[in-house]
Amino acid sequence: MRYLGLDLGTKTLGLAISDKTNTLASPLDVLHFKFEDYESVIPLLKDVIQKYAITKVILGLPKNMDGSIGFAGNRSLHFKELLEKEEIEVVLVDERLTTKNAEGIIHLNNDNIKNTKYKIDSIAASLILENYLGSLKNGVEEQ
Repeated sequence: MRYLGLDLGTKTLGLAISDKTNTLASPLDVLHFKFEDYESVIPLLKDVIQKYAITKVILGLPKNMDGSIGFAGNRSLHFKELLEKEEIEVVLVDERLTTKNAEGIIHLNNDNIKNTKYKIDSIAASLILENYLGSLKNGVEEQ
């Protein structure tokens, strides 16, 4: 049993994977697609799910700071529906500030390479997955 963390953007999908004990989350990859063409990324995602024997997908749900759902949150809700039509189990996790935290991690590492956006997306997915794994340890699974 392994989990896959997802950070959905308008043209990219950051991926992170749990270890086999579901204790640690690591950045994995970033899938690219045309602007808001979410259907096109599903076959690529299904390949990753099969390759790593993923049992559950953990999708970041962007919320406004007041907890309300805006455009980005609705995008994730729509993507969740698309995945569930493919019989992929999806759990939503509040992802507020994960991109900012990912940027901070890159800055702390003095990482100035050109592929920073790629790293931010996969690190953000890793932070989303870490939040979920932490909730499991605390006995509070997010929905």
